[in-house]
Amino acid sequence: MSNIYGEWLKAQREAAGLTQQELATAAVMTRSHIAHIEAGRRTPSKEDARRLDRALNTGDVLSSFLPDEETAVAGYFEAALQLEQQATVIREFALSFIPGILQTEGYARAVLSVPFPPASEQERDKRLVTRLERAKVLADPVTPVVWALLDEAVLRRRIGGPEVMAEQINHLIRLAEVERIQLHLLPFTLGMHPLMSNMLTLMWFEDQPPVAYGEGLHMGKIHDSPSVVQELQHRYDFALGNALPLKESLDLLRATARDYEHHG
Repeated sequence: MSNIYGEWLKAQREAAGLTQQELATAAVMTRSHIAHIEAGRRTPSKEDARRLDRALNTGDVLSSFLPDEETAVAGYFEAALQLEQQATVIREFALSFIPGILQTEGYARAVLSVPFPPASEQERDKRLVTRLERAKVLADPVTPVVWALLDEAVLRRRIGGPEVMAEQINHLIRLAEVERIQLHLLPFTLGMHPLMSNMLTLMWFEDQPPVAYGEGLHMGKIHDSPSVVQELQHRYDFALGNALPLKESLDLLRATARDYEHHG
């Protein structure tokens, strides 16, 4: 996005004599999110922009002139998308698909090409752009810290065909080899494990309590109750304790990629 928006926000905040934390408190946001918007790294949601307008007494300027990023996600994921962009630590568990921030273009295109009910080509393209934009959180070499815990079923389900799967798995291998993500697999031989019900994302932040996001068929829910988040963290840790170590996980990933390349 152009940084004109962020620079204008910063100028209005400073003119009002507010620190980033004071504005964040008044707008019911996090200081880190304010910093990202001012630096041009993030775009506020429409509701965030309305709260910023109220906090700064700027009418509807910030909400009316939001940069158009053509963001297209399911309604139930909108809040989680904003949190994902603010998180300093993300722990993903996937049962059926590679997590969105780790998907290659080919894999994402294949996932988004078979929605029901059917979507227009334009809508599918918008969703693809949004999916690939999400992956840019990995452009920073340090933040967020990302853990990926994947059920082996994610590797065995052929989405997009052998070539797409080989490319996707090799992408995961590269991210793990350069230590951008910590990756572990839950093999079929493990049998039942405490995360088999659906996908789960755990997120930690610089200046707000952790949250959990769970998603199923056409539904998603953010959990911010400390007791619920703690229980889901314990489930994740329990499953992680039974997962393959990094070296063994990478060995399985390489072998699976070779199989797809051979059949491709």
